[in-house]
Amino acid sequence: MLRLDNDVRFITPFDEEFPEKLKFIPSAPKGLYVKGKLPDENAKSVAIIGSRDCSAYGASMSRYFAEILSNAGVQIISGMARGVDGIAQRAAMNNGHPTFGVLGGGIDVVYPKSNKDIFDGILKSGGLISEFAPGTQPIARQFPSRNRIIAGLADIVLVIEAKIRSGTGITVRRAIEQGRDVYAVPGRITDPLSAGCNKLIEDGAGVALTPERILEILGIFEEKSENFHKISAPRLAKREKMVYSGLDLYPKSLEELTHITGVGIPELLGVLLQLELKGLVAECGKNNYIRKT
Repeated sequence: MLRLDNDVRFITPFDEEFPEKLKFIPSAPKGLYVKGKLPDENAKSVAIIGSRDCSAYGASMSRYFAEILSNAGVQIISGMARGVDGIAQRAAMNNGHPTFGVLGGGIDVVYPKSNKDIFDGILKSGGLISEFAPGTQPIARQFPSRNRIIAGLADIVLVIEAKIRSGTGITVRRAIEQGRDVYAVPGRITDPLSAGCNKLIEDGAGVALTPERILEILGIFEEKSENFHKISAPRLAKREKMVYSGLDLYPKSLEELTHITGVGIPELLGVLLQLELKGLVAECGKNNYIRKT
């Protein structure tokens, strides 16, 4: 092991702490720059990956799976990218659970800038990992190499949301080459952002309907959590419950909600405002609404 400045160390397969999971994958890395911790080899790890431009549905699923998996002791691995990656890692980190970011550039280069909070906070319980020397700027040709390490560190690769052709597909191919299990969260067949996940399922990937199912596959048996859509009746008035039950994680317009609930638009706007104030609903785009919980 070679210790560099700023608490960065360089490890090789000859060092005791080099991850055993990476030693025998195709094109195994000859060395890694590490800041903070490495994943605990005695704990289970799930790589959560997906679209950089995820939808509200993808963002909710990323948080949902990451929170429940990390609460059960699963380490979250990802690439700290914008969208699904960062949302999942932030969810684990904010709950004090370990998450590990595999970078496509130097370990001292914050990319994207919008994820600087993860870059700064991840060391409290997790760590940063890179194959590239400090100072290396992230460029497109380096990310496929990064993706094989994400897959290699995981017991399961979980795809939340992805287009048919995307960088996520590279990680999935590397995972299959390495003998890792791949699971995907299904989405609407008309949604381009779910097309990649739906195709993976059609091609034989596992269907990730709940985080509890992933825990079962990992051999972690947790008590079933409450349905995260469940409404607590005392919190909502009759009209609020009616409107809230008509919403889900896909955006709905005022016209759709009026058709579903039978509530006229003027009254509907007032009810939606009350639900927004209670933190249960968000407006995404002009007059389009989704559930937040």
